[in-house]
Amino acid sequence: MAGDAKTGNSLSERPTVAFAHLGCEKNRVDTEHMLGLLAEAGYGVSSDENDANLVVVNTCSFIQDAREESVRTLVGLAEQGKELIIAGCLAQHFQDELLESIPEAKAIVGTGDYQHIVEVLQQVEAGERVNRVSETPTFVADENLPRYRTTGEAVAYLKVAEGCDYRCAFCIIPHLRGNQRSRTIESIVAEAHQLAAQGVQELILISQITTNYGLDLYGKPRLADLLKALGDVEIPWIRVHYAYPTGLTPEVLAAYRDVPNVLPYLDLPLQHSHPEVLRAMNRPWQADVNERLLDQIREQLPEAILRTTLIVGFPGETEEQFEHLAGFLERQRFDHVGIFTFSPEDGTAAATLPNSVPEEIAIARKDKLMTLQQPISAARNASWIGKTVDVLVEQHNPSTGEMIGRCSRFAPEVDGEVLVQPGDNGLQVHPGTMVPVQITGADIYDLTGRVVGAAHMVAAARGAT
Repeated sequence: MAGDAKTGNSLSERPTVAFAHLGCEKNRVDTEHMLGLLAEAGYGVSSDENDANLVVVNTCSFIQDAREESVRTLVGLAEQGKELIIAGCLAQHFQDELLESIPEAKAIVGTGDYQHIVEVLQQVEAGERVNRVSETPTFVADENLPRYRTTGEAVAYLKVAEGCDYRCAFCIIPHLRGNQRSRTIESIVAEAHQLAAQGVQELILISQITTNYGLDLYGKPRLADLLKALGDVEIPWIRVHYAYPTGLTPEVLAAYRDVPNVLPYLDLPLQHSHPEVLRAMNRPWQADVNERLLDQIREQLPEAILRTTLIVGFPGETEEQFEHLAGFLERQRFDHVGIFTFSPEDGTAAATLPNSVPEEIAIARKDKLMTLQQPISAARNASWIGKTVDVLVEQHNPSTGEMIGRCSRFAPEVDGEVLVQPGDNGLQVHPGTMVPVQITGADIYDLTGRVVGAAHMVAAARGAT
């Protein structure tokens, strides 16, 4: 958690509650709201399970590996003698079964019910076992719900909408999080101003389908209007995650180009390129836009950084269809790519599809795509050598002066880093500071560079004239 994780009201007799967080950044925001609500109510909160007898575990249930990690965490804490409140997607998914399986669990709290965490905790303290899981999640937090951030001071996530209206065959998110429900532009901008006042340097907009932002609320997507409104917020970097291709209209791309603090970073979860696989994934709307859209993006945003995620081994994927995907990857030269093997999830349409691909073939296909992508990523990184770019420093070693940070081409957690050496006269900065860095080296995933001062920039400008 940011700073000292333990906090509380010294005048209160209320105990400290520990938190364990699992899963995505949307889940992280929910955790931060629960922390804020409990702290406001006078509870101490901590990220160290040793600080408390009661632990709130905000769980993930997106794929089987995530469920198993969540269950291992719960069982491990139970075996340490902890009492548990199980929140998040696993609670939404399995509900009473969790209470029956884990006697140490005193309550379960669904993905649309975390705003009631104080009331749930009070019921637990009164000796009740609580099931607070709405059958259909409908809640979405706004700027008025207390929040205690767990990221570093310089980076914050802002959830612009919750849930999803799409029904991709492989995805369980609509079952766990409900249909899309957007916040108003005014609400989002108000929270962005709050975060700017806290010193945030990078704001990351998240939802399940951010390019569909506002469709449920305004009758049409309004991401372009939202980005323009955020242009007045004093945060130097605004990054958008999860841009579905059909929502990248010329108006949206113009907002990426024209709003100075919106980074030209597009995270496009394309999943595949072959029309028949996309149809089986229940994404037929995407099949005829992939390459045409990518050409339009590069035409309108020549500096665009493109990330995508791909799934191999989807049921029925033939060798020919996989080769179509490999050719697509070679042609498009994405900056960053995440590649996953298909995971059949109970409750999704894909779980019962015939013609499953053997695991060893799916893994071999994943390995082949990674082998194809690595030299592309290396070349994309190498193209930045010689440039002077802003780097947000996130770690600093006082004994060596070395710093680690990210430039605009790298999102937190999923992309690379910049290893930064001190500049002339030992120039170095503390974490949370944005500093100009000349890029001097690159590899497949990361960049290296050194801090530069005004003299270097003046000399470079004179050389360019």
